[in-house]
Amino acid sequence: MSRFAPVVPAAVLAFALTACASGGVEGGTPGGAGLRDPYFPKAGNGGYDVSHYDLALSYTPGTRHLAARATITARATQDLSAFNLDLRGLRVEKVTVDGTAARWNRAGQELTVRPPDDLAEGRTFRVAVRYSGTPVTITDPDSSQEGWLPTAGGALALGEPVGSMAWYPGNHHPSDKATYDIEVTVPKGLRAISNGEPRGESTTGGRTTARWHMGRPMASYLTTLAVGRYDVSRTATPDGLPVHTAVDPAEAAASRAVLARLPEVLAWSQDRFGPYPFASAGAIVARPGDAAYALETQTRPFFPGTPDVPLLVHEIAHQWYGNSVTPRSWRDMWLNEAFATYAEWLWAEGHGGDTAQHTFDELYAGTRYATPEENAAVWLFPPAYPPGAEHISGRPVYDRGAMVLHEIRRTLDDDAAFGALLRGWAAAHRHGNASTEDFTRYVEERAPDKDFDRVWEDWLYGEGKPKPGPR
Repeated sequence: MSRFAPVVPAAVLAFALTACASGGVEGGTPGGAGLRDPYFPKAGNGGYDVSHYDLALSYTPGTRHLAARATITARATQDLSAFNLDLRGLRVEKVTVDGTAARWNRAGQELTVRPPDDLAEGRTFRVAVRYSGTPVTITDPDSSQEGWLPTAGGALALGEPVGSMAWYPGNHHPSDKATYDIEVTVPKGLRAISNGEPRGESTTGGRTTARWHMGRPMASYLTTLAVGRYDVSRTATPDGLPVHTAVDPAEAAASRAVLARLPEVLAWSQDRFGPYPFASAGAIVARPGDAAYALETQTRPFFPGTPDVPLLVHEIAHQWYGNSVTPRSWRDMWLNEAFATYAEWLWAEGHGGDTAQHTFDELYAGTRYATPEENAAVWLFPPAYPPGAEHISGRPVYDRGAMVLHEIRRTLDDDAAFGALLRGWAAAHRHGNASTEDFTRYVEERAPDKDFDRVWEDWLYGEGKPKPGPR
């Protein structure tokens, strides 16, 4: 496994997309197929930057048939003779670029589009893809399932890390965020819930169309769609933030009390992490068997069954750390999970539970979990360097990552300064992307009189269990 190295690997540098001025072109070259992510090298594509997705989907649960159109607005970051979109399964029927039919071909998850004329560097263009079929469920390297998940009464679309390519084509890497309009048509009597704010619902000919708008940049893995017989509630927090929840009727009674605390959790989070980064909040609560995990889908976290308060705190904290400040690559996953896990520690500390130091001490002593195997798993690898794609959601990314934050807090030795650091980090990269190197640099610049070398070398990048440090 890799040790601490201050130099950013070339593979990580490949994620940068360059903004360039427009101009004419002849003899462009194809955009890259994949962004060479350390864990998902085929994810994403080079040569362009997406600014907006307009998705129109029609789904029939009885036949599991999806018919859809995706219109993608993007800007060429090089002279392009061709470019790729990620799309897993489904049948492509037609592709146009700026309204003119384009040639295309498929190879695995790659949809290669050849526009009628080369696209000049800096040019904004629109590619429309009409497609249909039965969306697939993707099994991740860690054996969890994502993509399109059929349920007893409808379907769920969950995308972390690469599942969104199962239901729409795009540049499916967290480094390319975009705004969204999502229109979903389903049989009358079902609801279709997605990210952002509702833009109307209408019923014609026995089918209901719901429209959703996400006006802030969103990584594709954070998109979601829930189709089913949900009870939908639209309320607001005391400060006026719209809250949209969708709950399976089987979970309505059990979830009522915890969802009633959502405004409280949002207010607490804003006090600690800064202004809420989006125009609405909420939750989707499905049945326990519909998926095997909760997910921080943007503005509307997903829960398979009624969550407890710590899990609600975790997923709401992700709206700042992961959703607004999004990892530059999947190697930076700990920046999502460490912050959300530490939010749980802070919540407990402020609500009559264990202090963060007590939680840290239990993890270090190997007494936090019920079995020796679970406690030992905390030290399997450094949070900044999971050994493979199957480990990017491993226990060290969560628990040892949170321990890194606690070591930063101890090094600062000033809770006010630590709180300012949490808020400042969320503000510095609001609606953008950030890497581990960005974070370590940020911390050092905020506290130039403190020495963080041991935190980075032993806790963030180091192998094995660090030796006890000074208190």
